[in-house]
Amino acid sequence: MTARFILAIVSTLLEEAALVVIVLWGLPRFGIYIPLWGLVLLMIAWCAYNVYAYRIGSRALRRKPVAGLTVMVGSKGEVVNRLVPEGFVKIKGELWRATSVDKNIKVGEEVTVVGQDGLKLIVSKDNTNDLEGSR
Repeated sequence: MTARFILAIVSTLLEEAALVVIVLWGLPRFGIYIPLWGLVLLMIAWCAYNVYAYRIGSRALRRKPVAGLTVMVGSKGEVVNRLVPEGFVKIKGELWRATSVDKNIKVGEEVTVVGQDGLKLIVSKDNTNDLEGSR
């Protein structure tokens, strides 16, 4: 077991204990009474939320970080929003604003990053498929 997983279990148990204290001791002081089955439902819902948050967090931590735009040059991606000449492309699972060198590129076509302009990528149509088809 990893330390992160153990910490997640311990923190969830402490949160569940706090929930029990609030429902059984804190709320009755204000005249609010929640039945035992309600407490059980709250605890199940809170546990389910923590499991979901742990899984989403684990997935995010496993992703390889993109070091910067300079690493993007040479990367291949797919056009998400038609480039005439500006639009959006998806590269390495991320959505980027892009400008096309080829002016008009349709949705779904493959592109290659050839440069950058601030936070905008400059892309060109990926011609590797055309070259392979002509051989």
